[in-house]
Amino acid sequence: MQSKEALSYGDILLAPQYSDIKSRSEINITSTLPGPYATVQFSLPIIGSPMDTITEVEMGVTMWKEGAFAIIHRYNTIEEQASLADAVIVGRGANAAAATGAAGDYLDRARALYDAGVRILCIDVAHGHHLHVKNALHKLRQTFGNKVHIMAGNVATLEGFVDLANWGADSVRVGIGGGSICSTRIQTGHGIPTLESIIATRVAKQGGRFANVKVIADGGIKNSGDIVKALACGADFVMVGSLLAGTDECPGEILETKKGKFKTYRGMASKDAQIDWHGKTASLEGISTVVPCRGPVSEVLKEIRRGIRSGLSYSGARSIKELQEKAQFIVQSTAGQAESSTHILSR
Repeated sequence: MQSKEALSYGDILLAPQYSDIKSRSEINITSTLPGPYATVQFSLPIIGSPMDTITEVEMGVTMWKEGAFAIIHRYNTIEEQASLADAVIVGRGANAAAATGAAGDYLDRARALYDAGVRILCIDVAHGHHLHVKNALHKLRQTFGNKVHIMAGNVATLEGFVDLANWGADSVRVGIGGGSICSTRIQTGHGIPTLESIIATRVAKQGGRFANVKVIADGGIKNSGDIVKALACGADFVMVGSLLAGTDECPGEILETKKGKFKTYRGMASKDAQIDWHGKTASLEGISTVVPCRGPVSEVLKEIRRGIRSGLSYSGARSIKELQEKAQFIVQSTAGQAESSTHILSR
């Protein structure tokens, strides 16, 4: 048996460096995604998670307007999902990204989504380093050729990233068990801290062969500082759920209580989500909760954008690429972690 220490976001900090950046408006946090016809540029490297309490029409439209994008969830019928995609695209000046599974009706779903105008397909499964994903990637590539961008995942290891890239993925979601409402590591004993997984994929990217395969950090991100760390370690985008949860654009009814207004936020492997979708439960690897209503997602994204730009400025970097080249990391102690957070209330 072999073991090694693995780092999570709270374990590291980026060392501040000399900067000649006079204004944070000089900083460009654009990231690109290879598309079927041309490379698509996004001014904010954020992707909304394919969850039924995060991404439907309003989130899809607003994220595109803000220079990011979100993936329409697959926990509905093929017709319902295609209709959601169509509503995002038609008359809204937006594109659409949508999720499929890797078994069952996934190919019919992908065809319907393609017909509705979707050009970013996400194979959305919990354990992406799997035979089903391999077969699905081959079949989707055989069916659509290079007419779609195919995102796949999730994986946690270098081997998983390399295999999905070899099987035909244009981008790979990296991270298992780190989501705020995910209990995979508790239920199964499996997982790797997401930042460690991102660091591992950087080895493959630096080799050159997989330079064009995009890395999407998914899980464990609690704030804009974590986003900066993920980007510095090699991620091209980050996928978020909890950072967007409770905003006006999230699907679901507002729950009014004596303590305020709330919305449901749940993992897709939670009991509630499984019963709503399948009418029964299988392995429970997530929870359901409520979060306070937070207003427009555009305001949340504005703060995230400011935080990322500020983060790059502390490393003297004007772009994500420059950040990745210049970043200097330190590992902080438990006392350092406590010092790094606001701590006046703990005195």
